[in-house]
Amino acid sequence: MDSALSSPSAGPGANTGSMYLSGENQTLVKLLVAGPFGVGKTTLIRALSETPPLHTEEVMTQTGAIVDDLAGVREKTTTTVAIDFGRLTLPGDMVLYLFGTPGQKRFRPLWQDIARGALGALVLADTRRLADSFEVMDIVEEAGLRYAVAVNTFPDAPQYDVEKLREALDLHPETPLVMCDARDREQSVDALIALVGHVLAHTPEENPNP
Repeated sequence: MDSALSSPSAGPGANTGSMYLSGENQTLVKLLVAGPFGVGKTTLIRALSETPPLHTEEVMTQTGAIVDDLAGVREKTTTTVAIDFGRLTLPGDMVLYLFGTPGQKRFRPLWQDIARGALGALVLADTRRLADSFEVMDIVEEAGLRYAVAVNTFPDAPQYDVEKLREALDLHPETPLVMCDARDREQSVDALIALVGHVLAHTPEENPNP
């Protein structure tokens, strides 16, 4: 998808139903779900997607365990090796295409390709490993994408005041920060709505009479 925003009209014979978009005009938005290794990107897309999500996970090997830091995620046995993909329709005929991107350094070229045409990114963070989020936020900022941060509330993760988290993550005052259990669909939707609202608030309106 090369365009972040578009409003196509489905042609004759377009399929409808849970697997297909309706024939009405809809606004299509490409968003990234980014974050460090093991932060819950796959889980969030699985919770959100209205279609069977695409996952490209593989079982971790001993070699991979040497490359990827398992501190704080010792129970993790798989890792995303390409992308996760899901789709979510919001009220008002806005359709979100969600691309989960690997958080490891070695996947940076792939990340840059996936980011093409994206309107924004939801960056997941883990309070057990906050420092791991800085590199991801740097990549998002280098790509010129606006983003929101969703702190995934793992059961054993320490809890902090939101303002302290903002300070620890060195977030711009306008950057949304939300708490979110990636397994919970409602909380995950709220996180995406915060991102979409932030992105659209800073998207120049198209001039109908260029």
